[in-house]
Amino acid sequence: MNEHIESLAELLDHGGRIAVLTGAGCSTDSGIPDYRDDEGEWKNARPVMYADFMDQDAVRQRYWARSMLGWPRMNEARPGRAHTALTELQRAGHVERLITQNVDGLHQAAGSEDVIDLHGRLDEVACQNCGLVLPRADWQGTIADANREFRALVSSVREAPDGDAIIEGADYSAFTVPDCPRCGGIIKPEVVFFGENVPRERVDAAYDAVASANAMLVVGSSLMVFSGFRFARRTRELDKPLYIMNRGRTRADDIATAKVSAGAAEALEALTAALGVSTATSA
Repeated sequence: MNEHIESLAELLDHGGRIAVLTGAGCSTDSGIPDYRDDEGEWKNARPVMYADFMDQDAVRQRYWARSMLGWPRMNEARPGRAHTALTELQRAGHVERLITQNVDGLHQAAGSEDVIDLHGRLDEVACQNCGLVLPRADWQGTIADANREFRALVSSVREAPDGDAIIEGADYSAFTVPDCPRCGGIIKPEVVFFGENVPRERVDAAYDAVASANAMLVVGSSLMVFSGFRFARRTRELDKPLYIMNRGRTRADDIATAKVSAGAAEALEALTAALGVSTATSA
């Protein structure tokens, strides 16, 4: 590990700046489960598809029932060591821009600035008809009030990624999904679902960061979804170094300049130590 860390530290010590792309592995220390195992395979069922959410009442019932029970843990999550290390690297001038596939807002909570939330943020919801935006915390109260009896019908709850929960013994048909309070439309979290396009302005901003940086660092992502992998691929197309810090297999292993097979916090703290960047305090 040290050889690759030292190589990246040397680049940064000589004025290089990195575009950083982060994934779920950055937030596992904060108690948020990740999606994939060390081989890049799904640990649980594939997340809900956008078209199904929009077209099927039953899918929305299942999604919001699980989200209602999973949201409190997500809402209580706090930045971990990986988030703090990236904030300090940015403050030290080593980060061109931070791009995240996560929807938890923990990079910003740790003090990172100008973050590209590639897949959106879970702390807001929006009507898909009139565009009304509401805080997720307020929406939580609305769906909880409409489903006071539902929790008693659930035999067990297990945490899943991004504020989801795996529920046993639940009849989702008994779950009430409130409509938009302004127009009666469908309320959806402000995140990019599978099968939904990432907004063009976020993609362009991320490509610009890759073009401006001297190298890319991927932290805690398997890159199995194209929305993140494309930036690793663009880095190599531009003949720039691609560094990966991830405990398991990634889609870009065969094009990476160097890979550190370790947890996000461990690898990032080794990098900050090599650079003499302090991570003793967080925002």
